[in-house]
Parts: sequence; C-alpha cells; structure tokens
Amino acid sequence: MRSLTTPGAARWVRRFSTLGEHGGVWIAGGSIAALVDAPRRRRWQRATVTVAASYAVSTSIKLVVRRRRPDLAGLPPLMATRTTLSFPSSHAVTSFAAARAFGVPALWAAALPMALSRVYLGVHYPSDVVAGAALGTVLGGFGR
Repeated sequence: MRSLTTPGAARWVRRFSTLGEHGGVWIAGGSIAALVDAPRRRRWQRATVTVAASYAVSTSIKLVVRRRRPDLAGLPPLMATRTTLSFPSSHAVTSFAAARAFGVPALWAAALPMALSRVYLGVHYPSDVVAGAALGTVLGGFGR
C-alpha cells in the first residue's frame, strides 16, 4: 500500500484514522443518535455500550497477546501510536462492532476503510485488522 503514499494522502488517512481512536467516532455517533432518536433510544444506548465494551475487550486481548506493532527497516509508520501493542486492531474491532450493533448498512462501508487505514499507516499487520474485524463483528452482535 505504501506505493500509494503521498504526503497529502497520508495526512488525510491519518485524520480519518484518528476519528477511530478508542472507538471515539462510533461512541460519539451512537450517543448522539440516542439523544435525538427517542423512539429507539434504548437500542442506540445498548449498541453504544456494546461498542465501548468491544474496545475494552480489544485492549484486554492486546495486554495478553503483547504483539508488537510493525517495525520494518526503511518503512517507518506514518503516524505515532499511544502503545506498542498491535493485536488485534482496536480500530477494526470498534468499527465492525459499530457497523453490526448499530445496524446501519452504510457503516460497513466506513468500517472497512477505518480498519485498512491502520495497515496503510504502517501501525498494524493485516492479520491484526482481519482478527479485529472478525472480533468486532461477533461482539457487535451483542448490541443488536
């Protein structure tokens, strides 16, 4: 993916990826939906709590597995991260959990690029993202 890297593209991918930190964009979106959609408030709340819980599960797994982020000679990451732990990708977990729990079809189209942004930026292995997407999809089912 790095052959597609330009400074402008990297900047936009970093900005987009930053929205997914700690599941922030998904938790904020679900919280706003719960506030404005009174008839489905309980459903939105349950789904949002599920997304937050999926982040906690992902973080817990990282602490057990302790896989280090990619460190490839001559190919430094395109952004800094808060930890050196890589597996699974919490961006992928929370994005796919949100897509399933919220039940909004368009969110699947946002979850995939959010997850792939982590590989593009060089902060996750593809297997981190695949495992995160699978885990998030399963966990998101608890929020339905």
